[in-house]
Amino acid sequence: MKILYYDCFAGISGDMNLGALIDLGVDKDYLIEELNKLTISQEFKIKIQTKQKMGITGTKVDVILENKHGHVHGQEYEHKHEHTDTHTHNHEHRNLNSIYKIIDESNLNENVKKLSKDMFLAVAKAEAKVHGKSIEKVHFHEVGAVDSIVDIIGAAICIDNLKVDRIMSSTVELGGGFVKCAHGIIPVPAPATTEILTNIPIHMGKVNSETTTPTGAAILKTIVNEFTDKIDFKIVKIGYGLGTKDFEIPNVLRAFLGEVDDKVKDVQTMLEINIDDMNSELFGYIEDKLFENGALDVYKTPIIMKKGRPAIKLSVLVDSTSLHKIENVLLVETTTLGLRKYTVEKVMLDREFITLSTKYGDIPIKKGLLDGKVIKMKPEYEVCKRLATEHEIPIRTIYDEIYKLT
Repeated sequence: MKILYYDCFAGISGDMNLGALIDLGVDKDYLIEELNKLTISQEFKIKIQTKQKMGITGTKVDVILENKHGHVHGQEYEHKHEHTDTHTHNHEHRNLNSIYKIIDESNLNENVKKLSKDMFLAVAKAEAKVHGKSIEKVHFHEVGAVDSIVDIIGAAICIDNLKVDRIMSSTVELGGGFVKCAHGIIPVPAPATTEILTNIPIHMGKVNSETTTPTGAAILKTIVNEFTDKIDFKIVKIGYGLGTKDFEIPNVLRAFLGEVDDKVKDVQTMLEINIDDMNSELFGYIEDKLFENGALDVYKTPIIMKKGRPAIKLSVLVDSTSLHKIENVLLVETTTLGLRKYTVEKVMLDREFITLSTKYGDIPIKKGLLDGKVIKMKPEYEVCKRLATEHEIPIRTIYDEIYKLT
């Protein structure tokens, strides 16, 4: 099993994340080529350099915005547009739909599109709660700027390219002090960052500055399977993404690529409740809410309780990042007065992800491997469903085409 582990001892930002993943092996030219697929590609260029922070050599990534009145020096691995300036932020405000439009109109693969959207959705939910607005009416400020859009979509491109089986992170350092944003001077961590990282282990105060940005928080929230300070794998490679600021500690994001031998093992938690006194119509609503809050699997089993009462056992599989939220959903939304939970260990096949090009469109395929051999594969259902609807054909036609090509 291939593992990506984030060591966020100095926090995480969008540019630090890109630097760390490039340092781990994502090809610079590939990243730039993929970012060129965006409709806003004329608005920025990318500069990627090898630099040092307090004696640590790593990768520094700068997203440089286009300006007709200036030029940028340094041509190594740059997005090829001539007229730029070195401002790293603009203040164009975009809502979630306009950002989704940028993503949907690109030729990026479906996995990258989904990851990108999920990251922006994490920010939108946080901003909506902080500002008391609906998700649709929230206008992003810093995260709606071109450089942050590139940071998030770039993160999705890199994660997709690394093709790891599991992503983990250490406790996240948030920093301290105050930071200037679109709304004025606010305390660190910024409200949106705090909201995004709810139920995620954090540290504060290691430095008197912002170390984790909303962009960095949204990336972690979306992709990390487990937050733990325990490293239990063989380290294969180490990458460093350099930040812009200078602290008393190195302002770098350290990332490890690791390997675990044997079949993929994953420790998760099973939550169970027995229900014999609830309107059965509510189960569908509760199930949707469980998935929205991070449940990995939800299923119902008919049972007979004491005194011959028919009932439903509701079982929910969850990982450590969503455990508290799922417990709250079960206790608040159902009639139960308590729940059972126990640790389960899943043994899974190694996974490999590819994108299959068909005459109906690109379809992500998940392969299951045993001892390095592919023994089964599964197309992404939601993509097949969407393509069948778009082409007005039976979904089995999509599946037939996939099996024909594989």
